[in-house]
Amino acid sequence: MTKVVIAVVGSGPGGLSAAARAAEIGVSHVLLEQTAAHANTIQRYQKGKHVMAEPNVLPLRSPLAFAAGTREKILDEWARGLAAQNVNVRYGAEIVAISGEKGNFNLTLQDGSEVLAENVILGIGLQGNPRRLGVPGENLPCVQYTLDDPEEYQGETIVVVGAGDAAIENAVALSKQNTVYLINRAGEFARCKDGNLTLILKTIEAGKVNCLYSTQCSALAETPGGAKPYELSLKTANGQMQLPCDRIIARLGAIPPRKFVESCGIKFPSSDPTSLPLLSANYESNVAGLYVIGALGGYPLIKQAMNQGYEVVEHIRGAPVTPADEPLLQSKLAGIPGHLSVSATLQSMQARIPIFAEVNPLMFRELMLGSSVHVPKSGEVVFKRNDYTNSFYTIFSGSVEIQVDDNDPAKRVVLSTGQFFGEMGLLSGRRRTATALAGRDCVLIETPRRDVLKLLSSVDAAKAVVDHAFIVRAIQRGFAPQATTDELLPIAAKSKLNRFRAGQVLFTEGDEADSLHLIRSGSVSVLRSIGAREVVTSYVAAGNYVGEMGLLGNTRRSATVRATVATETISVNAATFDELLQKNPRLRKELEATVRQRVASNTHLQGQDHAGELISFLLKQGLGEATDVLLIDESLCVGCDNCERACAATHGGTSRLDRAAGPTFANVHVPTSCRHCEDPHCMKDCPPDAIRRSPNGEVFVGDNCIGCGNCERNCPYGVIHMSGPPLEQPSLMSWLMFGGNKESVYGELQGLGRAHHHEHAPTDAPKAVKKAVKCDMCKGQDGGPACVRACPTGAALRVSPEEFVTFVKEEASRF
Repeated sequence: MTKVVIAVVGSGPGGLSAAARAAEIGVSHVLLEQTAAHANTIQRYQKGKHVMAEPNVLPLRSPLAFAAGTREKILDEWARGLAAQNVNVRYGAEIVAISGEKGNFNLTLQDGSEVLAENVILGIGLQGNPRRLGVPGENLPCVQYTLDDPEEYQGETIVVVGAGDAAIENAVALSKQNTVYLINRAGEFARCKDGNLTLILKTIEAGKVNCLYSTQCSALAETPGGAKPYELSLKTANGQMQLPCDRIIARLGAIPPRKFVESCGIKFPSSDPTSLPLLSANYESNVAGLYVIGALGGYPLIKQAMNQGYEVVEHIRGAPVTPADEPLLQSKLAGIPGHLSVSATLQSMQARIPIFAEVNPLMFRELMLGSSVHVPKSGEVVFKRNDYTNSFYTIFSGSVEIQVDDNDPAKRVVLSTGQFFGEMGLLSGRRRTATALAGRDCVLIETPRRDVLKLLSSVDAAKAVVDHAFIVRAIQRGFAPQATTDELLPIAAKSKLNRFRAGQVLFTEGDEADSLHLIRSGSVSVLRSIGAREVVTSYVAAGNYVGEMGLLGNTRRSATVRATVATETISVNAATFDELLQKNPRLRKELEATVRQRVASNTHLQGQDHAGELISFLLKQGLGEATDVLLIDESLCVGCDNCERACAATHGGTSRLDRAAGPTFANVHVPTSCRHCEDPHCMKDCPPDAIRRSPNGEVFVGDNCIGCGNCERNCPYGVIHMSGPPLEQPSLMSWLMFGGNKESVYGELQGLGRAHHHEHAPTDAPKAVKKAVKCDMCKGQDGGPACVRACPTGAALRVSPEEFVTFVKEEASRF
């Protein structure tokens, strides 16, 4: 047997590039591919699939050409490149074992033959191990994990499960001649390429794909004699759903072939089946001379894998090589005091910051490409309490001071190197709960929400760090400010993440009280049984907790708690928490005082019959997910409509408010106006990303709205409408007499009422594209919302979740 310098296992993009580079520079090599053709994963892409060349900012390093194009074009280009470089390829060469050491590896093939090599490059990918559907019925013949030619299927009802690139591309291709449902377990598409994100949102907006967000599969069964041969059971945010279908295409990613990789001597950082092998900056495993590139190493993008293949060969032959992203990262990190090199700084970041410790170094480079590095001065504000920014911060060096009480600036919590903050805005969608100030020698890493969500969904260890910190900080903020992090971490480690759909009960009055629930996102209502009816006694938003009596030894629940919207909680076991209470009598007293205060508050509301009814009414109007809602006290309202006129005058002639519309309970009226939801429905399917949230929380429509109307359809409260361009600003006299705009003038003179649309404008007015119109809380206007400022009697007011219960108490006392 002839020994080669480099044996490349797998002819994916990385393996092809490595072998082509070896051939180009005359290094002895062999490319071993177990199938009959190169790039098997791409061969299995759907027919005509458009393959992207991301990341766009990275240059390509490879003897083989690669640019965005169809599957067929790219495969043909690579075939020509292999021939041109005279690459030594062996097809049908399945490797069953790799043994030996650097300079003397032995690769055993399925047919019993062997290959000797000084170095081995593994580029075997993941696609041979697709992640299964994971529900009863997953082995039925209607379930498949790949799609070759979408044209094969005509007139079927097809369910595509997944939210990544493959799922999106399959769903869009099938939608041309089938009825397609796309199951996304999350509330958004956080893991796909930008191009696919735009594609799927446009397709959903056009009604060609039916997307079910926050939905999971629970079972699959045959339905003989039914309208469709199969029925898929789903858990949605609003309850159970049965979906008849012809077939299911599950695109849930793949699981690394860990058993084979470990048999080669390569180590993984944990037993987590999704963890990636430990690699050096040069892609070398713990086995010297054995390299891992591409998806198996955590880099599934084609261009990245091709660059890695090239760079490994350069490293093996001793040539100096820097990663293709090096200049970009160097520019990003240059401002850090003491920065010497990209690799040294990135290694230091992972060593200092626990949330990044288990992240594959290659994945961490990608994360840093999307992040920003800040070196603020001491005392500089990072963000303020009630800001609505949702990026995530980690402390690379120095400290950050969290001002927890605006009334007492001296009351601060100091976070040091390695810690993070901003997780509440990330997890719950609520406003910032405190003000963050830079300390001395502070260097911060700010990472966009989408990139962090992708990290948390990919690396369980990172998610565990965030969840544990959330629990510790929620307990400290809620009822145990003196408890130390070290005291609370054992509790966090034994906690459990729970998901509840809207209307689902967390626990029932009379149940055994065995845990406390920290509300990570969403909100809940607290109910008591009084006679034959249930009375709502309280509302609890994200960032707070319920069930604390279960931690004090009360054996039975004193109330029922129900999710008002899709809600996530982290439950803390009572037995574990009791160990801490036994060691810390002071903490028990603090908790008992908190419980007494809440009991008194609930008892007060319980004694007011209308209070619970008012809470129930307001929750049905969306206050469970609202961050700011307009309410009108009808005992004070005189029907002058100054609120509408002021809204129109502030927004170029089109009112965002319909005062008269909307339901009423007692004296409390909920007009048709935006709730500014914590997780806005209108933002999910906006193709141009025109609907955004400002730092102060206002959800607003940007100038790049294309008028698709998707937000109007998605809003469950009917507060968005499509309208033409704003009219010219009215004069003061016009505003006083007619409501402030030309539409109102025409409407009032003709007795046609308010001007929410442009149907009363002159018939010769030029037609223009209608765009989305909604309340923006008069973003940027001094004095706050114009509707509230213009109310002469004080009937109009805006209420946030923090003010909700106080408002109910005040209103109930007047009944």
